[in-house]
Amino acid sequence: MALIFIRTTIIFIVLLLIMRLMGKSQIGEMQPFEFVISLVIAELACIPMADTSIPIFYGIIAIVTIFILHQVVWLLQLWFQPVKKIVSGKPSVVINRDGIDEFQLKKNNLDVSDLVESMRVAGYFNLDDVYYGLYEANGSFSALEKEEKASTSLPLMLIDRGKPDKKNLVRCGFDRDKLENFLKEQGAKLKEVVAMTINGEGRVYFQKRGEKYKILNMEVRGKW
Repeated sequence: MALIFIRTTIIFIVLLLIMRLMGKSQIGEMQPFEFVISLVIAELACIPMADTSIPIFYGIIAIVTIFILHQVVWLLQLWFQPVKKIVSGKPSVVINRDGIDEFQLKKNNLDVSDLVESMRVAGYFNLDDVYYGLYEANGSFSALEKEEKASTSLPLMLIDRGKPDKKNLVRCGFDRDKLENFLKEQGAKLKEVVAMTINGEGRVYFQKRGEKYKILNMEVRGKW
């Protein structure tokens, strides 16, 4: 028992030192390769702590080796820009002045609902509250916001990349015929709709694939 305590203490001190040397990104927003390194270090640390048959020196050497590799990758990124793009990736602009960039969403394995969630976390509740929105290489969401927010009413997602949200459609008073008529007026088929939201004031955000988004107004059932 005492041996495990001593080994764990030694590994803890080594880990604390290594993580401190790796820099502030290890305890903040990590790049993809830094996240992988953190997972590997955690796994390497567990083995000598739990298995007393393995010399603790082996565990320390493995952790130090990972640290050295981290520094090598960091220097390569610093000296060669292409390496940084390959290892850490680059920001993806998912919202521009035309609306949602569906290609960039697909590229990052996201749908419109994921984008809306990220925007809400950042304090934006309407898809047109920002001029530009992007996912940074570390996965965080950044935006160039507009001077004035679109409205004070929470928008509901009605169509997400061609898929209707039946629950929200019913809540807003959209039956099948009303939705079909609306899409017909916009010259769009359901599968061509990138995103459609509506708020309690009847303000509609509508974007057809390959076209700039539109802001429309219509009557809704009830307020929220």
